[in-house]
Amino acid sequence: MKNTVDIRDVSKRYGRVEAVRNVTFALPPGETVALVGHNGAGKTTLIKLMLGLIHPSAGTITVLDENPAAGESAARRRLGYLPENVSFNAALTGRELLSFYARLKGEAPKRAMPLLEQVGLAAAADRRVGTYSKGMRQRLGLAQALIGEPALLLLDEPTTGLDPALRQSFYETVQQLRNRGATVVLSSHALTELEERTDRVVIMNRGIMVANGSLDALRRIARLPTRIRLRMADGNREAVQALLDPQERWQTINGHVVEIEAGPERKMDLLRRATRADMAIEDIEVMPPTLDELYAHFLRSQEAVQ
Repeated sequence: MKNTVDIRDVSKRYGRVEAVRNVTFALPPGETVALVGHNGAGKTTLIKLMLGLIHPSAGTITVLDENPAAGESAARRRLGYLPENVSFNAALTGRELLSFYARLKGEAPKRAMPLLEQVGLAAAADRRVGTYSKGMRQRLGLAQALIGEPALLLLDEPTTGLDPALRQSFYETVQQLRNRGATVVLSSHALTELEERTDRVVIMNRGIMVANGSLDALRRIARLPTRIRLRMADGNREAVQALLDPQERWQTINGHVVEIEAGPERKMDLLRRATRADMAIEDIEVMPPTLDELYAHFLRSQEAVQ
């Protein structure tokens, strides 16, 4: 198996509405991918296609060397899925529900029980799910998605309702699965949260894939400016003005921090000038374009050509 997922020229239509249009990408083992876009961009449709819940209108899709929509599939036992809005039988306890899903996957229920502790539900394991809060149900959904150490994990807004400690624990689990060779797809609007935790970003807009690559690759394509902050002991603005090229944009923050926008071709030159300057610079902070900024850039670029 070369790739966990292969999507080739896939489109999905609902009547006159084209939810996904001519999308092509591949997901290799051991990669964490952020699938981002506005509501209606086609993210959930792509996830449903990978799960085999719907058929493509055109193109081909292969998941774990199988057609996911072909009916009974051995690959389905190797998938983990967390929908954005989970729904469970309210009469079952957390333990009973996790046992049910473990049996569906052919997993021994007792092997799945540690997952309840992992998501912070050990104390509520024998309570009925109907008494759980929304956040607790989300955590239970995450536990069922992790049953059996899946080879492909599809997570739609996975950290909704998780406190910071559980969110950190969740991403540690994702990293462990990735290290074992699993492919992890994270669909989320929390772009800042995803930025340091993904190998690649796929940006969707109105059913079209508008960008696909690592953050470094997308930054090279977008050529957005890097923000460089110089913290000065004396707040000497005149010295900073003498340091800068007239084309460089800058502003003062809190009186003694100067923020400069440097294009990709000028960034290193500016840093060399700053470190050689005869000024009392206490600190230099380099802030490359964020995932939020890249996302907005690629959406604007697509809109401009339509």
